[in-house]
Amino acid sequence: MTADLMYGLVTGILFGFLLQKGRVLRYDKQIGALRLQDMTIVKFMLSAIVVGMIGTYLLVDLGMAKLSIKPMIVGAIVIGGLLFGIGWGLFGYCPGTSMGAVGEGRLDGLWGIAGMLAGAALYAEAFPMLKVTVLKWGDYGNITLPKVLAINHWFIIIPFAIGTVLLFRWLEKNKL
Repeated sequence: MTADLMYGLVTGILFGFLLQKGRVLRYDKQIGALRLQDMTIVKFMLSAIVVGMIGTYLLVDLGMAKLSIKPMIVGAIVIGGLLFGIGWGLFGYCPGTSMGAVGEGRLDGLWGIAGMLAGAALYAEAFPMLKVTVLKWGDYGNITLPKVLAINHWFIIIPFAIGTVLLFRWLEKNKL
């Protein structure tokens, strides 16, 4: 096994452990998030985003990593987001949490995995058509917010991190 695969395996296990310990694999937490009544999942994901932003850009600035920016294609993002949201709303799990639910022994997560596999197969079959339609709608290329605003990425990351901390304080104060 290569070092990259080993790192992936270890971080995947660690992430699954944190999902389980954070109780975000629980169906009631998923539904609470969708109904905006329990912000546990929002806090978990925002924490991961802030830590990821800071860590990634620190590594980039130190020359230890390079970014591989994917193109911003509005059609694909809107349609993909709608499909993701509908699936999450109907099923009560997102893809990661359905895998985690199966890992905890809850077999209802298998329906989510089956849906992901079916969706991937349908996407693969439809890709030739999507490539000339949806994947062309609103293609802005490889852009980032700092690039669009023509500012250093830390002028986005630091206010976002501060805003996240303030949001967490507000959510905790309101028992969300």
